[in-house]
Amino acid sequence: MKKLLALLALVPSLVFSAGSNYPLDKAPDLTNDMAALQRGAKLFSNYCLNCHSAESMRYNRLRDIGLTNEQIKENLMFATENVGDTMTIAMDAKDAKQWFGAAPPDLSLIARSRASSNGPGADYIYTYLRTYYRDPSKPTGWNNMAFPNVGMPHVLWELQGERIAKYEEVADPHDAEKKIQQFVGFEQTKPGTMNQVEYDQAMADLTSFLVFMAEPVREDRFKLGVIVLLFFGVFTIFAWRLNAAYWKDIK
Repeated sequence: MKKLLALLALVPSLVFSAGSNYPLDKAPDLTNDMAALQRGAKLFSNYCLNCHSAESMRYNRLRDIGLTNEQIKENLMFATENVGDTMTIAMDAKDAKQWFGAAPPDLSLIARSRASSNGPGADYIYTYLRTYYRDPSKPTGWNNMAFPNVGMPHVLWELQGERIAKYEEVADPHDAEKKIQQFVGFEQTKPGTMNQVEYDQAMADLTSFLVFMAEPVREDRFKLGVIVLLFFGVFTIFAWRLNAAYWKDIK
């Protein structure tokens, strides 16, 4: 935990950006998988909640993903004592701005705010979390394919390990006499505590939790919508027959 805090102190903030043409990977939809959401909540609390708040989310809403108050207190709460509190951080926003140049953004609605014409916010986050690579030319030593020149280091590198980006020289499609560098993939240089499949699954869990956190009542809203549509369907039939009965003797 201390190493993560020290690492995050090197950067001004985590800001998701859609300024890259890198193709987004489809994020698995695990928002109905309680076990996946619980794993995602644990990752969020341990790796994100050190510097990034989620002030629109209360800890007790985690009961919606199958956790008890005791489990929430024992495993996910570090900056407060009451499960009814919002997910805030100990770092003061004014101090953060003074120390880092900008306060780390709140992540409550990041999954919704990153939705764009390129794809859902979940696809962007899922891709972003999986496309970090070592870049000695950057101040933090890290870069990201989905967010070129990212300011935040790879705080999950111990899980994924270290990789470098591989490029090959190809002809410019707009100028046959010109050569450009084209990305061809990643090369693992140092293993992490997870293999690639395990890491991708963990990032799917974390992404799904961020989606849940952005709208905890999403599933309830969908269910209510179905009930309302069914009601209107039945009501339409009754209204149609009532109208016919009312006008049957009128010529």
